Amino acid sequence: MDLVVVNGENASHGYGLSPDIAKNLLNAGVDVITLGNHAWDRRDMISHINQTPRIVRPINYPAGTPGQGSYIVELERDRRALVINVMGRIFMDPLDDPFRTVGELLARHRLGVTVHAIVLDVHAEATSEKMGMGAFFDGRVSLVVGTHTHVPTADHRILPGGTAYQTDAGMCGNYDSVIGMGKAASLHRLVRKIPGERPQPAEGEATVCGLMVETDDSTGLAVRVAPLRMGEHLAPNWPDF
Repeated sequence: MDLVVVNGENASHGYGLSPDIAKNLLNAGVDVITLGNHAWDRRDMISHINQTPRIVRPINYPAGTPGQGSYIVELERDRRALVINVMGRIFMDPLDDPFRTVGELLARHRLGVTVHAIVLDVHAEATSEKMGMGAFFDGRVSLVVGTHTHVPTADHRILPGGTAYQTDAGMCGNYDSVIGMGKAASLHRLVRKIPGERPQPAEGEATVCGLMVETDDSTGLAVRVAPLRMGEHLAPNWPDF
């Protein structure tokens, strides 16, 4: 059973996700695209997301927000995988409680029984909140992986309950930058503290970052986990499974 999940909320030149780029990602073999706090930077996504259930926005947005916060992928050999996107609250928008919201969904989907794998993308700023999500849902999901802070962390591991975890998967982009954006415009804002030109993605060779997880077919819990890094500026790593 192979499942590919991509966080695409900055894929449209650093600001949100466009319908065309989403289509290209899905056509390339991505099963589910998750979003985050830039979900609505592109206004055309507001109407498009209801037509494309494989694009998943944070589940703890208020009731009535377009789209949905989870999606079940039908895979080979009658396997099913649940992908959930949730957004943290520390240093972020004041959304609904991410712990309660995800817990309510998991009360209806039992790992290894109703679904064979569960991926939880925690789009959050604070490492403490992401680690808290890992601890809280350990043993109930296959993977808790953080997104949003653009830098891959070195803490990939399997938690005591069998859930794979990494605080941040890292961005896919040029790391000779300021979180993927051109240095000059970014430094102007940081040093001068006044608005300048809108930062644009840094050009040059990109580094692809991600995480690979192998799960047990019977329980859905993690067996192995390893980071994936390919590109110019970070030490490369290719999982051997």
